[in-house]
Amino acid sequence: MTTATTTKAPASAAAVTGGNALAGTRTLIRFALRRDRIRLPVWILALFLGTLSTASNYKTLYADPKDRANVVETMDSPAGLAMSGPRHYLDNYNFGSMLGHQTLGFMAVLVGLMSVLIITRHTRAEEETGRAELVRSTVVGRHAHLAAALSVAVLANLALALLLTFGLSGMGLEGIDTAGSLLYGLDHAAVGIVFAAVAAITAQVTAHTRAASGMALAVIGAAYVLRAAGDSGSSGALSWLSPIGWVQRTYVYVDNRWWPLLLCLAVAAACTATGFVLSTRRDVGAGLRPEKLGSPVASEALGTPLGFALRLHRGMLIGFGAGLFLMGAMYGSILGDADDMLKDIDQIQDALDRIGGSSIAESFASMVMVVITVVAAVYVVMAALRPRSEETAGRAEPLLSTGLSRGRWVGSHLAVAMGGGTLVLLLAGLGFGISGAASTGDGGLFLKLVGAALAYAPALWVTVGVAVVFFGWFPRASAAAWIVPVYAFVVGYLGQILQFPDWMNNLSPFGHVPQLPAADMSWTPMLLLTLVAAGLVWLGLTGFSRRDLETK
Repeated sequence: MTTATTTKAPASAAAVTGGNALAGTRTLIRFALRRDRIRLPVWILALFLGTLSTASNYKTLYADPKDRANVVETMDSPAGLAMSGPRHYLDNYNFGSMLGHQTLGFMAVLVGLMSVLIITRHTRAEEETGRAELVRSTVVGRHAHLAAALSVAVLANLALALLLTFGLSGMGLEGIDTAGSLLYGLDHAAVGIVFAAVAAITAQVTAHTRAASGMALAVIGAAYVLRAAGDSGSSGALSWLSPIGWVQRTYVYVDNRWWPLLLCLAVAAACTATGFVLSTRRDVGAGLRPEKLGSPVASEALGTPLGFALRLHRGMLIGFGAGLFLMGAMYGSILGDADDMLKDIDQIQDALDRIGGSSIAESFASMVMVVITVVAAVYVVMAALRPRSEETAGRAEPLLSTGLSRGRWVGSHLAVAMGGGTLVLLLAGLGFGISGAASTGDGGLFLKLVGAALAYAPALWVTVGVAVVFFGWFPRASAAAWIVPVYAFVVGYLGQILQFPDWMNNLSPFGHVPQLPAADMSWTPMLLLTLVAAGLVWLGLTGFSRRDLETK
């Protein structure tokens, strides 16, 4: 006797949702917040505490009005305004206007970065891994993923705005009141929401997460360049083409103008609507831009592990190289004014005296080099962790199922990370050297600054080594490698001003690099750092060879 069983055929998602394109959005929001329960608080607290720390340092560094007057004199130049913000802030340079002038534009870039990563992580990355298709086969509407990602981005930006409002207004600093703090917080939220909406569009254009993030970050970079070009000119017209320029023109703590925020909201609404419309013009997992067909025959270089890794890292390497060259050039453009800008600020003078050097320009260059190197360290961490993303995406398994060994596969990525890190340092040094020599009129400074940048290469290799150790032995904790650049910035830059103890500096690989051009060259720490880097890479490769590969 046989028993026939029947199962009810599952209804289509569209039928279950009743055509509601936003069905399941609330559930996806809770799911996204659950997944980002550590990532988002770290982002928000880092931005919040960084702002409060900066405001507190202003009180320490520029307590005397004469110090602030010196800064005004230095900032009132095309180079100074390009690095900070519009000239109008200089009319009444108290702690509030200093915060809006010097910090808002820089923080807007970081807030935009946070927003872009939120959107691409919860939209394009979900489609790239196939999870979005699985989820959308259930009772989830077509627009639910994008709506949930945008909602999370808005919540994160509003949370940051709330913290900044209460945190800054409670500091009791001259020129920082409650209304201005509320506007300052909303400035961050507004620009963050604009760039989140931009990412909602780029996530529809390409089928790859990195490309979507890269396009959105390029928009942020273009916005910053337009802002800098506009503020350094006489009319400032170019600044009105940039969301960063809009929020800076609220003149927070000076005039407290609210209406520029309407521009942000209008553009955010338009970009969001465009993103939703574009999402209906493509299939799940595909992008609007068709995949470019490659050559039917790979080049000889692409057939090697190193050539293939270089191809994968090419876009990021070009982006960081160009960015660090411009960053070095911008710092170099104010190097000639460093003496006038810093000579009367006691805390900075103490820090520069500890660094040494025959001139304030050389000491200031050594301090700035830490910032440039930390940005280069961000690149090498991203490059060194690329094998982990290849593994989790399931692309490493087919490669390693061939005759390619694990060591050669990971080693090719590490070679690109180390070589690429050295290359971006060289480009930063070239930009710093060219503009620094021009602004100081000292041609001999060019080679000194290029050499100072390259001196940090062994420390970058140690950073790569730390990342590969996490990847090899503790792959799920690979993100912990980010602690190296973060710690290096805190103790290497702020530690010089706040006088951290020496042992804290010694824990960072960057703390052992000779502080050229202020200090003399010493080859011993360079050799030791290189040996440590080699040991860490060997240890990481050993760990990877002994653990199971994460497969899909």
